[in-house]
Amino acid sequence: MKKQILSLAVIALLAFAVQSCGDKELKPKEDNLTLGNKVDSLTTDIEEVKDTAVVKVENAATEAKQATNKTVEEVKDAAKKTAADVKEASQKAADKAEAAAKAAKDGTVKTAKDVNEALKK
Repeated sequence: MKKQILSLAVIALLAFAVQSCGDKELKPKEDNLTLGNKVDSLTTDIEEVKDTAVVKVENAATEAKQATNKTVEEVKDAAKKTAADVKEASQKAADKAEAAAKAAKDGTVKTAKDVNEALKK
């Protein structure tokens, strides 16, 4: 009789164990993470996003710097060309003024000679 009771007890324990195993549901992988692991994962994600943002900002800054340098060079070139054009125009104006002054001087001298000759006659 003791063997029968012992056998029934063992069968009951086995049945309970099988029933307990059958009730457990498998948790998704994320649910198996501990709070510390979740925080570490979020921290890593935040750092990756931050790094990506920093790289994008650095690239934008580099492009802006290059565009600024290009604009500066274009302005310098335009200023040099304008200065050369002004110098050339000034030189032409000076040459014309000199020629006009010479012509006026020659005309005055010629006119004075004519007047002098007329007076002598």
